[in-house]
Amino acid sequence: MVGRVDVSERSLPDASAPHETRANSVLRPIVFGSNDGLVSNLALVMGVAGAGPEPGVIVLAGVAGLIAGAFSMGVGEYISVRSQRELLDFQQAFQHKQLREAPAQERRILVRSYVDRGLSEDAATEFADALLKDEGHAAALLLFEEVGLDDRSIGSPSQAALSSFVAFTLGAFVPLLPYLLTRGQPAFVGSIVLSLTALAILGAGIALLTRRPVWYGATRQVALGGVAAAVTFAVGSVIGVSAG
Repeated sequence: MVGRVDVSERSLPDASAPHETRANSVLRPIVFGSNDGLVSNLALVMGVAGAGPEPGVIVLAGVAGLIAGAFSMGVGEYISVRSQRELLDFQQAFQHKQLREAPAQERRILVRSYVDRGLSEDAATEFADALLKDEGHAAALLLFEEVGLDDRSIGSPSQAALSSFVAFTLGAFVPLLPYLLTRGQPAFVGSIVLSLTALAILGAGIALLTRRPVWYGATRQVALGGVAAAVTFAVGSVIGVSAG
């Protein structure tokens, strides 16, 4: 399968452990939102710093990037989750209508899906008939089987927007902080060191979420963030020289 990552048996939790919970689903956008804010504003600050402007210009660019990015993330996350919720509401209503007006068709879909999973025709039919006694359970299962939508995988739009907004803001503030406290070379070096340290911590957090080695997640994150910062700094330097 394209894009599949092999997972060592030793990296898996105990078989009796539960699968990912809603708490972990909330934690993920916070971690990735922080990462987006950190990488994007680090690249922006380094790009502007490469051009050699007055310190105030770097701060202005960093603050503008923080505010614009945070609102973009928040609005984007709200629209994304809200749209998923609206689609789910429509599909749920339509599924209930199908169960009321075309029950035989829906029964055949359920039976076929479980025959495809390895059940015998009789066992699949018995299972489908048992499910169809409760319209709510049947609708939820059919919705997942036919459309791939599951209410458990869609969170609150407001919560998603707020968490993304706050996470992006915190991440984007990291490369900007040294420029608020000092200027010149100390601010430049401080921004890089602080940002790469934060990237390593975030990379480790992402690795814990995805059950990968912590050193691997930290190294990967620092390398990718460092490349982004280096490229934008180089571009800013070239533009600064050309403009000068």
